[in-house]
Amino acid sequence: MRLKLLLLTGLTVGLASCASTPPAPLAGNDFVPILPRTAQNDPSVVGEKVRWGGVIAGVKPGKTDTCFHVVSHTLDDSGRPVDDDHSDGRFIACAHGFFDPSIYSVKRQITVTGTLQVPTIGKVGDMRYIFPHVAADVVYLWPKDVPMDNSGMYYGMSPFGDPMDSPMTPWMGPDIGMPW
Repeated sequence: MRLKLLLLTGLTVGLASCASTPPAPLAGNDFVPILPRTAQNDPSVVGEKVRWGGVIAGVKPGKTDTCFHVVSHTLDDSGRPVDDDHSDGRFIACAHGFFDPSIYSVKRQITVTGTLQVPTIGKVGDMRYIFPHVAADVVYLWPKDVPMDNSGMYYGMSPFGDPMDSPMTPWMGPDIGMPW
């Protein structure tokens, strides 16, 4: 019994430590702890290496690179943006190559690492905005979260569209037919 408890405790600790480790492309500790809203008006941070993340607000592929307009969020211990209603400002991250906007789409979470450049002046709506600019060497797209209910079951539409349109629902077996 004691061995089972020890193994279970070890497994739990091991899984917990893995959950808080950033994915390999985002690893490192040589990043400057500065927020985008602070970097907007601080020329001394140009050239510093950062790891920032948030939610994509726009994607613009160019001839040689793709730029992301990101609403910044605090990162958790794994480097993933925290899904909350707090923002640390906005920033632009540009990376070499083509990143398909249908995959790197609006409202998806990303984390980037790269070097701060001179800020870019732009607009959010009709408001003038100073965007910290990151020359990104890593753009990490986080997997979409699959919604679950309290029992751990997938919550959402069936492959048939509306869950009640499925030929087999939890309240009706394959041979029962329609309940009315």
